[in-house]
Parts: sequence; C-alpha cells; structure tokens
Amino acid sequence: MKSSCALASLAMIAVLGLLQACGDEVQSVANVQTRAGLLRGIELENGVRAWLGIPYAAAPVQELRWQPPQPYSWQGTYNADRKMPECMQVLRPHNINHYFGEEATSENCLFMNIWAPADATPHSALPVIVFIYGGGGTIGSSGMAIYDGATVAERGAVFVNFNYRVGLLGFMAHPELTQEQGGHSGNYGYLDQNFALQWIRDNIAQFGGDPAKVLISGQSFGAGSVTQQIFSPLSKGLFSAALMSSGCSWGDTLGSLADGEQVGLQLETVFGVTSLAELRDLPADKIIGAQQESQVGTSTQGLRARGVIDGYFMPASQMEILASGGNSDVPVIAHYNAHESNLPLMRASSVAAYNDIARQMFGDATEEFLALFPVQSDADIWAQSRAAATVRGRVASARKCARLQNEYNDSPAYISEFARKHPYTPGVVIADQNIETIGAYHTADIPYWFGTQDKFNLLRQTRDWTTYDRELSQLMTRALINLLENGDPSTESQGWPAWSPDAEARIVFGDDVQVVPLNIAALEFFATHEPMEVNLPPEPPRVGPRD
Repeated sequence: MKSSCALASLAMIAVLGLLQACGDEVQSVANVQTRAGLLRGIELENGVRAWLGIPYAAAPVQELRWQPPQPYSWQGTYNADRKMPECMQVLRPHNINHYFGEEATSENCLFMNIWAPADATPHSALPVIVFIYGGGGTIGSSGMAIYDGATVAERGAVFVNFNYRVGLLGFMAHPELTQEQGGHSGNYGYLDQNFALQWIRDNIAQFGGDPAKVLISGQSFGAGSVTQQIFSPLSKGLFSAALMSSGCSWGDTLGSLADGEQVGLQLETVFGVTSLAELRDLPADKIIGAQQESQVGTSTQGLRARGVIDGYFMPASQMEILASGGNSDVPVIAHYNAHESNLPLMRASSVAAYNDIARQMFGDATEEFLALFPVQSDADIWAQSRAAATVRGRVASARKCARLQNEYNDSPAYISEFARKHPYTPGVVIADQNIETIGAYHTADIPYWFGTQDKFNLLRQTRDWTTYDRELSQLMTRALINLLENGDPSTESQGWPAWSPDAEARIVFGDDVQVVPLNIAALEFFATHEPMEVNLPPEPPRVGPRD
C-alpha cells in the first residue's frame, strides 16, 4: 500500500492547501487499528495527533457513481498523513474571504480527517465533535482551513470532518437508479454523511473518542444536513447532540422522489443520451458544468438536484417523522449569526428611504413595524435594518426549532447568536466583503467554535485578532464539550439556559457574552405580517461563497 502522500502525488495534489498537512508533520504516530485496516497518522507541532485523508468509503466512481456509499478496506498500513481531494465542484476565486489555497478536486473524494489530543488513548472516552461543511449543496470541503480540528483537539475533544458528494453527483435521482436501488434514489450526499457517522461509531474509540458522546455540527447547508440526519431513521443512535449554525430548518419538507427523478431525465436531455449507463460514462467535469451554480463568483444556469423524500434515507416529511417519534431525540443548539439575513430595508441610505421601504413592505402595519425597529437618524439604519432581518429570518427559524423540540422531544434546545465583527486588518481588500459595513456575516462564527482564527492570515494578513477573540473562542468550544460531557453547554464563567416557552432567551456571543430575551413582539409581528414586494433596482450579483 502506497502512502497517501505518494497517492496524492499521483493525483497531482501538490498544492498549497493540501501540503499544509504534511508541512505541519513532526513525526509519524503509532498505528491505529480500525475495522477497515491499520492507519498511521502524524503528530502536529502542537502535539495533537492527526489522521488525514482516511478513505471511509469506496471511491464513488464508474458503476458506483450515483450509488449509496460502499465499504472500503485495505491491506497493510495506510499512511493518513495529508488531506485528500474535495468532491467535484467549481473552484474559488483567489481574492475572496474563503480562499486558503487551491484544493485538488476529484470524484474520488470520500475521505475523513480526525484530530485527537496528544495523550488520547483507546480508553480516554473523550467527547467527539463532528463537522459537516456547508456550501449550498454544490460546494464545500473538509480540507478548508477554517474547518481544521487541531485546536479543538488541543482543547480536549476528538474532532472529525469528512467530504460528502455535492451537486448533481451528490443528490441526483433517476428512474433507472430507483429501479436499480430497490425503490429509492438520490440523497447520496446525505447517505455519505450517514455512512461517515457509522464509521465514526465503529472506530472512534481507537482514536480516544467516546461513540456515546458525539456532537454533529454543521453550517448553512451543513446545518440543513444535520437536520436531515436528525430526522433520518438510518442515523438514529449515531450521535448524542447537534449544533445547527445558520440553518435550523425543522418542519421543512424535501421534494418528492418523482420530482427528483425528473432532474436525472433532464440531464440525459442536456447531453443527448438515453440511459443511466451513458450518464455514468460522462466525464465528471461535464456534469458539474451542467448544474446550476451561483456561488464563489460563478453564475451558471443549469440543473439543480436537491434532497428528496426517497422512502429510505428520508421516509416521510419532517412533521410526520416528529409526530411518529422517528427522529433522534438529542439536545440541539439552534445557532445563527447576527448580520447574515437580508431585507430590502438594508439598502436604505436615509431615514426617509428607510421609512418609504417600510411602507412598501408593510402597508397599514408600517407604524407598528417602525415602533419595533425605529430609526431616528441615518446612523441607526445599519443596526435596525439588520436587527429586523435577523428576527424575521434566523431568530424565527431558531425559535421554531426550539418550539418543535419542546413539543415533541424530551431533550432540551438552546438558542445562540454570534454578533462579533471580526477585527479586520485596516485597509485589507476582500472581493466579497466590505470590511467597513460587514458585521457578523454568514460563517463568521465558525473560526470561533473551532479556534481556527489564524487560518485567515495563512496567505495574507486579513485579521488582527485580539486576546478577547481568543478567549471567546475558548468559551464557545468549551460550551460544545460541556454539552457532551454534562448535557448542558453552560461553562464555569457563563450560564446558558435552555429555551422554554416560559423563558424564551438566547445566549449572544458578541463584544461581550450575555443571555438576552428573544424579541417576542417582533417575532409575533413577522409571524402575522409577510413583507410585500419592494420596488428597488436589482442588486448586483452575489460574489461570495455560502460556506
């Protein structure tokens, strides 16, 4: 068996983002016996041990394209010494916020990374934090620098992330696939996630983790993926807590299998073929070129494959599953960033414009809205417009998750908000952010949960982190560890009460940390007043990534 570094060379993975893993290497560490075979990892400069690029499933290529993940094992010792390729997707511009060096991209992409504390043994029974990346279901990678797990491991937990298939290769259904797979198709990205969680259950004790103390976390589409795992009967018993960041979407319903199959038939039409076999013969990059994409500077019209109620991974709607008790009943954190939601009000540049847009949105209810979110001067617009957008969007979504958890499950729900603006280096230019007006943006919280703030300065200086930022990161990581160890995310220095109908509150991680009541009056207003369409010039196309 060749080492994965040697395999990486054969796959042309000599690129900056993936070479960092080998660059951090101090020495190889003792072999770990997994059910798939022996693994040899590396010891990082901070003493943390890492196993990078573990093949947790067979390569989903040729006849395994558009198939549920299959087991993979090896003979001899597998050298898990570097991260491996991301799944097929469009690549990133080099001047955006989330560019950390080019990553290799391949259809052979079902790899996992594990980081463990220096002194972890198979008897340590440490908490395990698993992260599922976002990216709208079409992009994302476990190799992204801010998803690194070395700091979490240094803080006392085992950290795991992994790749899953995205886009048409990850979610496309097709009538022939449905027949081939016994009545279901699609959802392959979700099935990859489930398969990875099974691998973790079966093997994580060998790395020092406790399979009974596993938190699954995800951001944006990753948060939606966590939700899907909570509601899938296939994932019951694979985790004991969940964090959904910027996407607690309980109560939503996936599309039908029949609708999903139409996307597969449309792909045949795009390429002028008439069978699944011919689709499997197409180059993967051609398929990526046929899909809809509106992220990382790309704007392509095409096909979009989404998750479906397939009767297998997802047997019914979420509300039906809740009512029948088919979901995983575990403690959940519904989390969001304070400035990631949008309303037309955010485009106002004066008090008069703000009031005019409010009238277009709410008509006869305008005065009620303005009493909730008033502006006295132009300087008030930024905060008030974003507060309104956040309450209507993320807060309402988090509250809905907490209410459903309280109504149907026994485990608690916690709500949290990240409100800290990153301390940008003065004068830095980032293509998809205006550092003067940006707030706690989509994904702003992730480097705090995982202590990866310094990754933003890998290629150039973009942040001037303070002592407080690092202390806040320590607190947020400790909350996750405490949730697994104690069933409560409260820390020695900061209480974090569970949501209840009689005490609707959230914890806010901002320029300070405090427990704050939800704005019930505003939530009730938006529950009964859907904003009307506003006549404004079209916004410029979105440049930045969603992950």
